[in-house]
Amino acid sequence: MRVIHPQSEVSSCKTHFVSEKLICRARAEKGGLGVFAETKIKSGELLVIWGGVITSFSELKTIDQISRRHSIQVEEGFYLVPQESPETGDFINHSCNPNAGLSGQLALVAIRDIGLGEEICYDYAMSDGSPYDEFECSCHSKNCRGRVTGNDWQIKDLQIRYAGYFSPYLQRRIVAQGKRGVVHFGLEDLMAAHPR
Repeated sequence: MRVIHPQSEVSSCKTHFVSEKLICRARAEKGGLGVFAETKIKSGELLVIWGGVITSFSELKTIDQISRRHSIQVEEGFYLVPQESPETGDFINHSCNPNAGLSGQLALVAIRDIGLGEEICYDYAMSDGSPYDEFECSCHSKNCRGRVTGNDWQIKDLQIRYAGYFSPYLQRRIVAQGKRGVVHFGLEDLMAAHPR
């Protein structure tokens, strides 16, 4: 497997789909780069489909930190790692107040209308269920958790707010917790979280 080396440019290799409405540009306060809307985006629009190489957790532990940072957990014990140098889709940053969420394991969609120039962000709690990429949060949103961990998916408020936007393996965990009586939320909670 190739590892990613730091560089100032985004790779021209194309293993991802990235909406033509998005552009990657400097965002130093969030690790170097971010992805931004070049035009208005409607709720539900497809933003990114990630591609790469599937690795196990034991393989992931052997690759460099930059490659791990651009990876996404896609299943219990499995991760999607960029195949080459990072592409535009690899620079979608975390926010505790996201405008995007997962659709399946590899696709990112707008979870609300997104304005021109707005940074595209999703909450890593929607995909991360292990401690492979934990960090101090710098989103500065009013509901910032301060630290992003592989256990954040267990937060009841997030389970309600992001219902329908979790990776399928995390959704299975949430359902299993509910069956054991750990997490309880009903239709009223979901309706309040997703008003129409």
